[in-house]
Amino acid sequence: MDIVEIYHLKKYFWEGVRQIKALDGIDLAIEKGRLTAITGASGSGKTTLLNTIGGLYRPTQGEVWVDGINLGELSEEQLTVFRRRKVGFVFQDYNLIPELTVRENILFPLALDGLRTDEVFFREIVGLLGLEPRLGAYSYELSGGERQCAAIARALITRPSIILADEPTGSLDVRSGQNVAGVLKMAVEVFRQTVVMVTHNLEAAQVAERVVGMKDGRADD
Repeated sequence: MDIVEIYHLKKYFWEGVRQIKALDGIDLAIEKGRLTAITGASGSGKTTLLNTIGGLYRPTQGEVWVDGINLGELSEEQLTVFRRRKVGFVFQDYNLIPELTVRENILFPLALDGLRTDEVFFREIVGLLGLEPRLGAYSYELSGGERQCAAIARALITRPSIILADEPTGSLDVRSGQNVAGVLKMAVEVFRQTVVMVTHNLEAAQVAERVVGMKDGRADD
């Protein structure tokens, strides 16, 4: 079953009078319950593709469907709710809130929607990610790998339809990067998540079940 369906997708940006074709006609399906890596050189369009799947960018042309929802038919308010409830984001710079502890950061998406914490599921996540001893710590007290694990736990806590990870190993050393890539693979295997990971790190991409290459705004696998 495909959780993402993309048809004839184009996304253009403007720099003054110059048009930049970030995505130039993409047809792509991403299967549910798999880890898919999107690779390519800087400027190839891979992050633009990820952000369009996540509803952060609207297509210039074409359609993007995620979990049966046509994102082009959603209002800005509906897109905000979609992102909060359907998508778990993992960014290169973690995006943890410095004033909150690790526990509070992980549970923050639930608080936004006024949802109760499933403590059993929460303990399962933090246990598998090795975060139990660090739940009372603040982000500045964590290593880079621990910060990214906290960000992944935050992405998992709402049981989203899809997790989108943008260069999740980009700020880490080799060993920490390998560990984080392994954690994303574990999210698929243990929690039956769907993960799409943008990376220029070919070693990180090796954990994926499928690799989609990007070049000049086009996708090829």
